[in-house]
Amino acid sequence: MAKLQFSGKWVLVTGASSGLGEEIARQLAQKHGANLILLARRREKLEQLKAELEGTVQVKIITADLTKLDEVDKALDELLKNDLYAAGLHAGVTYFGPHEELEWNAFETMLQTNVVSTMRMTNRLVGHFEKSGNEGGLLIVSSLAAVIPIPYQAAYSATKSFILTFVTALRHELKNKLFSITVYTPGGIVSEMTAGEKFNDLRTWLMPVDEAANEAINALIKRKHTHIPGFVNKLGGLAIRFLPKKFILGRMSKVYGHSLFKNTKT
Repeated sequence: MAKLQFSGKWVLVTGASSGLGEEIARQLAQKHGANLILLARRREKLEQLKAELEGTVQVKIITADLTKLDEVDKALDELLKNDLYAAGLHAGVTYFGPHEELEWNAFETMLQTNVVSTMRMTNRLVGHFEKSGNEGGLLIVSSLAAVIPIPYQAAYSATKSFILTFVTALRHELKNKLFSITVYTPGGIVSEMTAGEKFNDLRTWLMPVDEAANEAINALIKRKHTHIPGFVNKLGGLAIRFLPKKFILGRMSKVYGHSLFKNTKT
């Protein structure tokens, strides 16, 4: 399969109001000349990004709350009116803390955002490219937590594991040989999601968002099946295959627990 070329083509970016999604949108426009469809809940943030990028490329905005399926479906109806070439599904919600303290409504929000809306959008987007037979690609952001389950992020790890497993299997059902799906599994990234004091002792492990975005785009361009960015993250991905999980997760529990409880003391 030939590499993807974004110049002058329409690319959807969800979660574009902050973090990885925002930076991927910025790089797609500035480095690759892609026209953008920006999707997120916070319109004012999207307007700011549009003002920054418009002129060099064309930019359209769609606002939707991804925890509400009617808004997801309405957004899909609107964006698929465009001649879509590629899409990146980056929206996500995390939780870092003891699982027993995760409130049910917060879990439902995470489940709706990380799993249900991602499934809904993937189903429609894959169906679109399968029916049209057009060239294109889909990037779906999972997490290294799908490969190495993280204590104190148990529910988050599970949502990301669902996505990795789902897409890994779905890829083998595709009939359109010009269309590809890439799963991106980064570790921690410097963003709003990791801005709190709980992550203070983990900051040296966080990847700068511009590096994470660049690796994500390159993985999509090259149509990689699954991509883990960063040398240390890759080592972790290998370690979980060859070392006892009990040992690895025990170490992770100590590291994450130390950062969590040290920085939440009153």
